Amino acid sequence: MSENNQQTIPEEMLLQAGFGPKRGKLRVFFGFAAGVGKTYTMLTEAHECLLMGKNVVIGYIEPHKRPDTNRLLEGLPQVPLKQYQHKQLTLYEPDIDRLIQLKPDIVLIDELAHTNPIGARNKKRYQDVDELLNAGITVYTTINVQHIESLNDIVEKVTEVEVRETVPDTFFQHASLRVVDVEPDELIDRLEQGKIYADENAKRALKNFFTPEKLDHLRGLAIQKASNHINQMNGGRKRVQSKLLTIIDDRLPKMAEKCIRWTARLAQGVGAEWTVIQVRSLDDTPTEVPLAERLGAEVINIEADDSFETIVEYAKMTGASDIIMGKQVSQKWFQKLFVEDLEDRLIRRLDDIEIHLIPFKEKMQRPRLTFSQLFEGGGRDFTLTFGLIMLATIVTEGMQYLHFGDQNLMLVYIFFVLLVARYTSGYLWSAMASIISVLSYNWFFVEPLYSLTVYKAGYPITLVIMLIVALMISNLMVRLKTQAENAKEKEHQMEILYELNKQYMETRNEQEIYESTTTYLARLLQREVALYDREGHLRSLHSSRETLSQLTGKDEKAVAFWVVKNQKEAGRGTDTLIGANGFYLPIVLNGKPLGALGVERNEEHQLANSQLNYLRLVITQIATVLEQVSLASEKEQIQLENEREKVRSNLLRAVSHDLRTPLTTISGIAETLSETEGVIKMETKQKLLGDIQSESQWLIRMVENLLSVTRINLTNMAVKRSEEPIEEIIEAVLTHLKKVYPQQKIIAKMPDQLIFVKVDPILIEQALFNLIENGVRHGTADTPIFLRVFQEQEVVIEIENQGEIPLGQYQKIQANLTNDTEVPVDSKNGLGIGLSIVKTIIHAHEGKLAIETKAGSTIFRIYLKQ
Repeated sequence: MSENNQQTIPEEMLLQAGFGPKRGKLRVFFGFAAGVGKTYTMLTEAHECLLMGKNVVIGYIEPHKRPDTNRLLEGLPQVPLKQYQHKQLTLYEPDIDRLIQLKPDIVLIDELAHTNPIGARNKKRYQDVDELLNAGITVYTTINVQHIESLNDIVEKVTEVEVRETVPDTFFQHASLRVVDVEPDELIDRLEQGKIYADENAKRALKNFFTPEKLDHLRGLAIQKASNHINQMNGGRKRVQSKLLTIIDDRLPKMAEKCIRWTARLAQGVGAEWTVIQVRSLDDTPTEVPLAERLGAEVINIEADDSFETIVEYAKMTGASDIIMGKQVSQKWFQKLFVEDLEDRLIRRLDDIEIHLIPFKEKMQRPRLTFSQLFEGGGRDFTLTFGLIMLATIVTEGMQYLHFGDQNLMLVYIFFVLLVARYTSGYLWSAMASIISVLSYNWFFVEPLYSLTVYKAGYPITLVIMLIVALMISNLMVRLKTQAENAKEKEHQMEILYELNKQYMETRNEQEIYESTTTYLARLLQREVALYDREGHLRSLHSSRETLSQLTGKDEKAVAFWVVKNQKEAGRGTDTLIGANGFYLPIVLNGKPLGALGVERNEEHQLANSQLNYLRLVITQIATVLEQVSLASEKEQIQLENEREKVRSNLLRAVSHDLRTPLTTISGIAETLSETEGVIKMETKQKLLGDIQSESQWLIRMVENLLSVTRINLTNMAVKRSEEPIEEIIEAVLTHLKKVYPQQKIIAKMPDQLIFVKVDPILIEQALFNLIENGVRHGTADTPIFLRVFQEQEVVIEIENQGEIPLGQYQKIQANLTNDTEVPVDSKNGLGIGLSIVKTIIHAHEGKLAIETKAGSTIFRIYLKQ
C-alpha cells in the first residue's frame, strides 16, 4: 500500500485505543462570513476553559495575519502539525492520531469544511473531527453558513458562487451552536482596514462576495439556521407527526439535488422523517444517493418500469404526508401531449397527500452507449443476426411456393426478429434485424421483385407497420431478457442468502458464523472476503481463487480496526483510507460494534451497485446472528451463575445445620465432664469420650466433603478428568470404609472386563463413600451393603442397603435429585450435606444420580459416561 495513497494507523494506537468511550461534545462557532470573529471567540472561550482547569490544546488554527487573533494563541498548548507534500508545496494539517493518544479535554480545530490533502486518512476535516468525538474528546470548531450542505443551492443563488466544501447537516445534530454575529457594515469596514484579508484579496472580496446585499442574505440564512437548530435541540422529542417523501429521477441530477436540499431544510424545520425514492432509468446509476444520506434521509431505489404504482403503494403504506418532486419547466409540447405528468397522476391517486413541486430547467440525460456496448456480442451476434434473417428468407420462400398466403409471410420475419432479440446482446442487433427483415421482405416478395421500389397500393404502409411492430417486439424482448437476467441474479443472491441463513441456524459459536459467511460470500462475489471481530482481530478469510491474499497485511488490519472503532465504511471506494486493497463495512447492531466485513476491491474486481446492496443486507443478517449467539452465551453464563448460586445455597444450608448438631453435642459433653469432675463414673466418662470421638469423626468427614467441593470449578461446573480404572476407585473406597467402619460387611461385585471411566478419582471416591456411609447409618447393622458395578450404555455403580427410607423422606430426597427448586434434605440424621456433595460431584461429571426403594431396601445408582 503506497504511502501517498494511504495513511496507516500506528500499531501503538491499536493497543491503546478502546471501544465504546462516551462520545465527545461538539461546539460549533457559527458565522455568516469570514472575519465575523469565529476563531477569535473560540480562542477566548478556550482561555476561559483553561482557567477552569480544563486540558485544552490547539489541533489546528488557520494561519491568518490577524494580530488580535494571533495574540490569543499565546498560552494555549499546540500539538505539532502533520506535514503533507503536494505539488512542491508543504501543507500542514492536524495530527489526529497524536490528539487521540493525548486525549485532552478540549481540542480546537479551525475551518471544519476544509478538504484534506491527498495522503490523509480522511477526505474531509469534519471526518477527522468525528474521529476525535468518537474517542471521547470534546471539539471546538468553526464554520460559515455557506458551507452547510442543505443551504448550498441557496448560497449559490445569492452569491453566484458555487461552494464545493460543505459539511452535512447531520453532523451538527447534537452540537451546541454559538452564533458569532456582526453588522454587515462593520464587517465591510474590517475588510477595508485589512483586518480580514490582505489588500489584493480584500479588493477582490469587496467586488464579489462582500457586498451589503449578499451579506444581508447570508446573515439571514445563518440566523434562520441557528434558530432551527436551537428549536430542534430543545424540542427534539416533540416531532411533527409527518412523513416526507422526495421523488428524484436519475436522469435529472441537478433537479434531484435541489429537491433533496429543499426537503432537508423542511424536515429540519419541522423535525420530520423523510425518505428519498430514486427512480432509476440508467444502468450505471449508483443505488446510493450520498447527498440524501448525508442530510439524514433514507434512500430507496426503484426501477423506472411501473414506478408510478410502486410510489403510490409506498406512500400509502408509510403514511406519507407530503411529497416533494421536481417540475421540469422546459418540457417539450409533444411530451405533454402524449405523456401525462407524474404529479398529475399522483394528485389523482393520492388526494390526501400534499405535493410540492420544485421548478427546474435541466436537460434530461440519456444513456450513453460506448462502441463496445453498442456492438456487444461481436462476431457471434453478427453471424447469428444475418444467419437468422437468411433462414427467415428461405422459410418465407418455401411458404410462398406452397401458397400459404402473402399475409402470413411477413409474420415469419417478425418471428425471426424475435429470435434475434432473444439470442443476441443489446438493442443494436434486434433493431438491425428489424430493418433488414423489412428490406428483405420488400426485395424478395414485393413486386417488382429484387427492387426496393413499391408499386402495389397499400404496401408502403404495410412495410412501415411491419417495421414498427418488429422494432417494438424486439425492444420488448430485450427488456424482458434484461429483467430476466436481473431476476436470475437476484434469485442467485437470495439463494445464497437462504443457504447462509440455514447455515446460521446450525452454527453454535461465532467462529462458525465467520467461516460460513466468508465461504459463501467469496463464492458469490468471486473474490477474497475477510471478517473481523468486535476487537478488530481477523477471524476468517476465504478466497474463491488461489492467489496471494490481499486482505491480510498490517495496513488492512488497521483499516478494519478503524472501521470497527468508528462504525463507518472505509477503504477502496470511500473517502477514508482510500489506499486499502479492500472495501470494509462495519457490522453494527443498535449502535453496538460487532465486527467488520472486508471485501477485495480494485480495478479488476469492482463492486456493482447490486452487490453493494446485497453486502449491506448480509451485514444486517450477520449482526443479528452474532447478537443472538452473544445473547445465548450470556444466557448460558446466567444459567451457570444460577447453578453456582444453588450449589452455594445448598451447601450453606447443609453446613449451617449439620455443623450445629455435632458441635452442640461436643460442647455439651465437654461442659458435663468439666462440671462433674471426680463425680462421674469411669464407664460413663468413657462413653461420653466415645461420643466426642464419634462426633469429631463426623466433623472430619464433613470437612473432607467440603474440601472435595473445592476441587470442582464452580465457574463452569467442570472438573479435571482422566481415564481411570473403576476397580481402583472402588478399592480405595472400600479401604477407607474399613478404617472408619471396621465391623460393617460390604459385598462388592465387579465386572469381569476392565472398565475405564473419565473422572476425577478423588471426587468419585468421596461421592461413593458418602452413599455407602448413608447405607451404614440408615441400614440394619446385621445386614451387608451391596456394591455392584456393571456396564450398559453408561457405567452404572449401584449401592444397595437393607432398610427402607420412610415415604416422606424418600419424596423429599427424590425431589431434590430431580427438581432444582426444592430445598435439599438438611439433617445430620438424614442425608444432609452428604447428598448435596454427591449430587454436585455427579452433576459436575455430567452424570446422573437416581434413587429407588424396594421392599425393605434402598438403592442408589450413579450413571457415568465413559
